[in-house]
Amino acid sequence: MPAIGVLALQGDVREHVRMLQEAGASAMAIRRPGELDAVDGLVIPGGESTTMGKLAEAFDMLQPLRMRIKEGMPAYGSCAGMIMLADRIEDGAAGQQTLGGIDMVVRRNAFGRQIDSFEADLDFAGSPLHAVFIRAPWVESVGADVDVLGTAEPGDRIVAVRQGSLLATSFHPELTGDPRVHRYFVEMVVNTVRDQ
Repeated sequence: MPAIGVLALQGDVREHVRMLQEAGASAMAIRRPGELDAVDGLVIPGGESTTMGKLAEAFDMLQPLRMRIKEGMPAYGSCAGMIMLADRIEDGAAGQQTLGGIDMVVRRNAFGRQIDSFEADLDFAGSPLHAVFIRAPWVESVGADVDVLGTAEPGDRIVAVRQGSLLATSFHPELTGDPRVHRYFVEMVVNTVRDQ
């Protein structure tokens, strides 16, 4: 059973913990750099990406997180977590910090403001999925090593990607009760740990 942390600076921490447990992982909230040593993978939940970057810096988590991701720790970012895993941001706040790791350009609040939040059915990694989008980003472009796992209207916008041990979605699977995205990530963590 892999140990997977949920970055507990902001966002749907409890919901992600519950979904990870349903998907077969031992899950825990992570707030301090030393707690990273106890996990095989990490979920970065939604929230507000600018605030999340500032909180990660204030809690001395920014550099340890970047280092673990660079060393190959699997990470999954949903919504603001997708922005945090992006190498580049469109419409970012001045000086906005990310963890990086996925060779993609993400546009913040691309689907609109809070009032424009919506639900949609889409294909995720080959199977149909109901998705919840809340002030969501989308991916403007990806590098050659990034796999596109899902798109949504309008215009087949990229909303789910994977690069190596990193996964990101612009939607919130923790809100639907469907554990398939979390199972997908748990399998990624298990395979990474087995291959080390």
